[in-house]
Amino acid sequence: MASGSITLTSVLEKLIHHLCLDDFPCGCGSWKKKPTAELTEAPEMPSEETELLDLLSCPHSPWKSDESWSPQAAALRRLAVVSPGRVNDTFIFNYFRKLRVVDRHVSVIDDGLLRFSKLEQLILSANRISKIPVANLPKTLRVLDLRANLLNDLSNLSESQPPHLHYLGLSSNTLGSSEDMTYFTKDLWPQVVCLDLSDCEFGVQQELLDYLSELPHLKSLMLQGNPLTLARSYPGFTIDRLPHLSFLDASQILPDDRQRFRGLVQRSDATVEPASVTVCVGTMRGLPDPMMDVGENAPEYPVITYSYCVTYKFFTDRASTELEPELEVDKTAAEENQRQVNALEAPRPLPFNVAKHSTPKLAWAESMEFGDSQTHAITDLRGFKRFLKHGLDIQIEQEKTESWPATPEEMAASKLGKKETAKQGNKDRPKNKRNTIELVPGPPITTVVCAIQVPMHGLLRGIQNIDTVCDFGILQPKPKEEKEEEKEEVPEKPEPEIKEEPKKAKKKGKEEKNSAKKPAGKGKQKGKKESVVEEAVETSVPEELKPVTVELSVELQRWRSASEATVAAMGSYLG
Repeated sequence: MASGSITLTSVLEKLIHHLCLDDFPCGCGSWKKKPTAELTEAPEMPSEETELLDLLSCPHSPWKSDESWSPQAAALRRLAVVSPGRVNDTFIFNYFRKLRVVDRHVSVIDDGLLRFSKLEQLILSANRISKIPVANLPKTLRVLDLRANLLNDLSNLSESQPPHLHYLGLSSNTLGSSEDMTYFTKDLWPQVVCLDLSDCEFGVQQELLDYLSELPHLKSLMLQGNPLTLARSYPGFTIDRLPHLSFLDASQILPDDRQRFRGLVQRSDATVEPASVTVCVGTMRGLPDPMMDVGENAPEYPVITYSYCVTYKFFTDRASTELEPELEVDKTAAEENQRQVNALEAPRPLPFNVAKHSTPKLAWAESMEFGDSQTHAITDLRGFKRFLKHGLDIQIEQEKTESWPATPEEMAASKLGKKETAKQGNKDRPKNKRNTIELVPGPPITTVVCAIQVPMHGLLRGIQNIDTVCDFGILQPKPKEEKEEEKEEVPEKPEPEIKEEPKKAKKKGKEEKNSAKKPAGKGKQKGKKESVVEEAVETSVPEELKPVTVELSVELQRWRSASEATVAAMGSYLG
């Protein structure tokens, strides 16, 4: 036994000791070190019995203890009060029928468990057990739950199992090799009715079902969360291969289900069908207008255009050899989105390969309908499972292009390549200054506007279609810069009018000039102040900002009948 190992018996002894079976005033207790001779029953004390029983359940009692680890714990404490003479070591070990030791850091099932000679249910979930020593399991055991432990093989199961075991729970362990499958035989598990293998790493459907079909009494099977459940042939192939199965993944198998999938086992390619996932990107809303901050005094050139697309990284069977260019990140995004972008852009190794997919680029609009649909075929189901547990990284990219008027050399080169059809097209264009000037676009500048990660683990839990609206949060538009030029222009605009007034005033005299100038100046200044106040009021009330959202649908395709599988196979052959 490794140093630092925690045995199951040591944990059980502590739990029993905390029941305080030997601490009651009327009890002589078997946990005290006494001769092994049988204890005589202590004289009954009916006058104190009621008060002692009340102390067992009183929340402030010094004898209050945890009894959740066994339904027999509370009854045993009551018995220690009523008949303390009966409570000795042998009686205690024979009294327990169910033990629930969860998340107690147990790493070893030692032979001390055999003292519980009448134990029927043993639940050891969320511990650190790496081996199942069958020789240390009581033969009376009917339920054995080892969910979420450290089991990575079943090599210790070659010995004789508890003959009456009906339920075996091995979910959430790193099991799934071809050798592990060989231990599911009728000789080792002759009475197993319910088998839980969910959230393991079984990826070969046909081989596993061939072994499970030998279990004569198997009625309920849990497989969800395994890579094999991502194939198009699941669950149809499983239902057709195990005709005596009544429940699959906690759902009852109805006669209609068997009829729909009848004959699927005869298809030789049914179990090698890869997973097929369709990703649809729909409408994007809430993106701020990139031109909203362009002032009236903005220069005519360059002509700036913006386009947007949605990109995501999806699992691929092939290793990615192309390096993606580093994209700038829009600093005006909300702080939370910035954090998520940095997390997604940060280099970190992933246990799977991904490829970048992009929708078509669209010009900005309040509502941008991408309508992009892509279907991905996947053969590496184990790698695909790891990807689904990680999630789908999705982001919005902006492409900014600046166009400048062409130089004479560029225009001369462009004219040489024009055809008559192009000339005719130019005649039909409306005469516009911008149309008469040829623009040369510069290299596009791509930035990540915002990014999030969409959970995909629902596809491992039996959900076939994930329809969601990705919420990227509210993107704060760029703050309007205080334009110093406009502030300086306010007193400069009336200068031409002030210069013209003295010319007219010379004919009327100095007095008329001064009397006409003063009220005019005051009126103008007053109007300016009112307009400034109105502008300040308008700018001080921001428009209601809406979050940026993108409609996303991810569908894991499965065969709904044997005939559908046949039609799909014919289509692939003809295609």
